Amino acid sequence: MNFDAKVAFETIRFTELRRRLLELHPDLDEQTLNDTLEGATNFKEALAALIRSALEDECLAKALKERMEAMRSRLSRIDARASSKRQVAVETMETADLRKLTEADFTASIRLGPPSVSILNEDELPIDYLMPQPPKPDRRAILAALTGGAIVPGAVLAEPKVSLSVRSQ
Repeated sequence: MNFDAKVAFETIRFTELRRRLLELHPDLDEQTLNDTLEGATNFKEALAALIRSALEDECLAKALKERMEAMRSRLSRIDARASSKRQVAVETMETADLRKLTEADFTASIRLGPPSVSILNEDELPIDYLMPQPPKPDRRAILAALTGGAIVPGAVLAEPKVSLSVRSQ
């Protein structure tokens, strides 16, 4: 049984047993009720296992993010190194007036690439050559305005969501 199903099953057992115990013994103190429920169900163990699993997944996700960042950084360095080596090869071939280099595993040649655009002053470009960008909500500004008491048409403060806080030793 997976974590979700086990927790759901134990939650149903726990809440139903709690309801029945309180129905039969309305004067039952909280400590006795909790002790009885803990002995009769695996709810807390199932919930603890689910939270431990979430903590493990969060650790794995964090480690993967760090590894991916390191790999992106490495990729960037390798790309830059390859680009630099290509540039040195082009400059060397131009200096030596060598237009083509044929080897067993590759053939390299220098040629002019296609023309490209260099923008000198973006402010001087006619509107026909500018791409419109769709506006998007500035959520931080809207939140600041709403929490400051302002009315922002089309937006309201949402009810806070319940979240799980887990502290580990």
